[in-house]
Amino acid sequence: MYGYYRGMGKIRDATALDAEACAAIYAPYVRDTAITFELDPPSVDEMATRIETATRTHAWLVLEDDDGTVVGYAYGGVMKPRAAYRWSCEVSIYLELGRRRTGGGRALYEALFDRLTTRGYRTAVAGMTLPNPASEGLHAALGFEPIGTYRKIGWKHNAWHDVHWTQRPLATTDDPPTEPT
Repeated sequence: MYGYYRGMGKIRDATALDAEACAAIYAPYVRDTAITFELDPPSVDEMATRIETATRTHAWLVLEDDDGTVVGYAYGGVMKPRAAYRWSCEVSIYLELGRRRTGGGRALYEALFDRLTTRGYRTAVAGMTLPNPASEGLHAALGFEPIGTYRKIGWKHNAWHDVHWTQRPLATTDDPPTEPT
């Protein structure tokens, strides 16, 4: 849907059929890092549910390599459930280990921002467990600005971890805003 990106393959909308690949990409982050605060990798069925939920209201995109293998994904979802937050969304991105600094993360996020903007969202928010220089650099390069840090907010791998929050505008339109679709 979003086309081919030089040296990276294709970015397209995810479906439940991508759940196995997305779960496999995510599992090492869950098991081996504090980048995510989940303690157990989600099952393929749980990942399929997450994809279906995100695509109904926001977006979930996958990056395929030239062979058609899913090597990364990015998604947007509800930032907070209260109605006044409905024009804001939380975004996240995961690339297959070893694929950092290839341009895939930037391409995925840019396609995601386009989709979220088209749906009427105005602000993207992203949280990063610290330290995470790769994620911090990517978000800064894409225009995310710091908005605060939760100190020692999550306990994982026998240590407390901080989460740094950032945000960036997706769109500027007249007020009052129209409802996201």
